[in-house]
Amino acid sequence: MRGYVLDANCYIDASRTPEAWEALARFTTWAAPRMYLSSVVAAELRAGARSDRDRKKLERTVLDPFVRRARVLTPTAAAWDALGLTLATLRVREGLPLADVPRGFVLDVLLAYSCRERGMVLVTRNARDMVRIRRVFAFDSVPPYPDHPAS
Repeated sequence: MRGYVLDANCYIDASRTPEAWEALARFTTWAAPRMYLSSVVAAELRAGARSDRDRKKLERTVLDPFVRRARVLTPTAAAWDALGLTLATLRVREGLPLADVPRGFVLDVLLAYSCRERGMVLVTRNARDMVRIRRVFAFDSVPPYPDHPAS
């Protein structure tokens, strides 16, 4: 069975609405043994914590369980190379102005390539960036949340 990596937007959504929290909890119930955390996502979540208290809670409840289980996916040198090549390709093919590339798109490229390298499925609601990245390299992603494979 393939593993899953959740984009930051999944965790952010779950922190904002009870419906999203319940959807994440249902997914986690069956997918937890195959879930991994991207260090890219961990950095995004830490950066978005509004206080030391929120950051400590995030670390205790979300990040630390992945660290303890050695389930943290970190971009390799190849992922960083893919980031540069992806941006260069989009600049040439689509006229992407590099000075205006959103930070989130850059992080999404790193995240997508890291998932590709490890054969993971990226769970994200950010379909627009995923389509754009797929014009340069292939990887697997699904919207939140896929059904249990036995379903």
